[in-house]
Amino acid sequence: MNGLRLAEEYFFQHGLPMLDTKFGAYKYRIAAGLSGEGSECYGFDDELSRDHDWGAAFCLWLEPEDYKAIGQELQKAYDELPQSFMGFPKRIENPMVSGRIGVFSTPAFFRRLIGLDHVPATLEEWKMIPEYQLAAATNGKVFYDPSGEFTSFRQGLKTYYPEDIRLKKIAARCMTMAQAGQYNAGRCLYHGEMLTARHALSMFIESSISMVFLLNKEFMPFYKWMHRAMKPLPILGGKLFDMLEKLSGIACLSDNAMVSSALRMVEEISALVIEELKRQNLSDSKSDFLFDHGPVVQMKIKTDWLRRMDVMRD
Repeated sequence: MNGLRLAEEYFFQHGLPMLDTKFGAYKYRIAAGLSGEGSECYGFDDELSRDHDWGAAFCLWLEPEDYKAIGQELQKAYDELPQSFMGFPKRIENPMVSGRIGVFSTPAFFRRLIGLDHVPATLEEWKMIPEYQLAAATNGKVFYDPSGEFTSFRQGLKTYYPEDIRLKKIAARCMTMAQAGQYNAGRCLYHGEMLTARHALSMFIESSISMVFLLNKEFMPFYKWMHRAMKPLPILGGKLFDMLEKLSGIACLSDNAMVSSALRMVEEISALVIEELKRQNLSDSKSDFLFDHGPVVQMKIKTDWLRRMDVMRD
């Protein structure tokens, strides 16, 4: 039983009947689900996750006028729901990470996650939101939304970045993958700088995962879930999941055979990314060095101020 399924069962067995009996006049304007921060919102929780901030719980989302009218009363009714369910405790919020379950105004819920109470309307607004927060605002599941208002806001985010923002990020990832993996990792190894070499490979791995999300037009979650979330993505997800695991598992970078294997894997991953860039008509460069593809991708950006930014920046 993971937290997302537990939340849905808890809502339909206890939450919806509560709405029926106590808030019948509002029930068709209230949405319910589980979304936001936490492994349970991605379906990644397990027995280890249950040591903190876990249990039967869900979110109720209201439009501002309804929240003003019944928000406190609805929260009180939510707090009075059964304290255990299907053998699991009801989730009690840790004061250090409060505001993740219970009753919310829809604009306030999204404002806490993305800093805005509306779907970003400009490139500047999209650019200022950390990607992992966009992932948190669109993960999980909406169990119940008769009016469709909450789902409409979510869908506005799930349509993904404007293409110019995506291109800028892809261009920057080309540069980092090339600089950290194809260029500096090998040089650091040659100089015997093992700590820096491992850091360079780590940067390459993170940028590679980010690139996969960008190529799939999906938001990358917080770093501890990004590798796992990449695996089911249809474009390079499973393939790079396995390759990056092997790369991260190379233990002895002072062994010549292992060094050769690591650097070869970096080139193989880079080649797969280049192939996909070409398939998506993002680059026509014939170079096998990702650094040469970054500026080509960036030149496809239509917005002048964004196209003129340093290619390394996103």
